[in-house]
Parts: sequence; structure tokens; C-alpha cells
Amino acid sequence: MAIKTIFVSMLALAVLLLANLQAPRADEFSRADLELWQQQYETAVKKGRKIFTDPGLGSNEVVCAQCHPNAANTHPETYPKFQKQLGRVATMAEMINFCIMNPLEGKPLALDDPRMTALQAYITNERRGVPLAPGKH
Repeated sequence: MAIKTIFVSMLALAVLLLANLQAPRADEFSRADLELWQQQYETAVKKGRKIFTDPGLGSNEVVCAQCHPNAANTHPETYPKFQKQLGRVATMAEMINFCIMNPLEGKPLALDDPRMTALQAYITNERRGVPLAPGKH
């Protein structure tokens, strides 16, 4: 009787172990996944740099890079934060739109516009490695 109980217990344990080995986990990625995602990110960064240096966002030939060469003084790591120009706490995307509408004299981008995503990717990439500091001025 004891041998049968041990056998059944071992069999149940083996089934549980195999089930756990086969179960997909949301946080496990293949090398191909990571390479694809890195490629997509790098493509967005390159597109963002192009947009950042192209007068197409505005109506007056001014480009983002004139005030912010290499995304200088944009500090994406500090958003969201209070922005005096807006009189409230704002996101980086809202400040990008502020600059598009004011110095560039253009139309704001929708928050889900691929150009907005690319601009944020480029600006953030230029500051990679800088610790997050939301709210900092």
C-alpha cells in the first residue's frame, strides 16, 4: 500500500512538473522577439531624428533641432512635470505639441500618431542611461 501511495504521489508530481515546463509565460521572449523589437525601436528612433530635423512639422521652416540640437534640454526623464508654459503638470507629448504649435507654428500631433511615437523614441534615446526623475526641474 505504501509503495502504491508513493508511486501515485511521484506520478502526480511528475505531471505537475511537466505541466509547468510546458506552460507559456508572458515574460519569456525568444531571441527573435527581442531582435525584432530592438529593430522596430531603432527604426522609430531614426524616424524620430529625421522628423526632429525636418521643417515638415511646422509652417515656418523652423525645426526642433534648432532649439534642441541632438534633443538637448528636452529632459524626457523628468516627465510628467509642471510646465510653466501650460500652467499645469504635462507629459512630454504635450510639450512636443506645445513646441510644434508655437515655435514651429504647426498643427499638434495626435498622441497616437506614429510621428509622435518616433519623436518620443528619439528624444528618450538621446537621454538613455539618465535616471528617471519625474517632476524634476
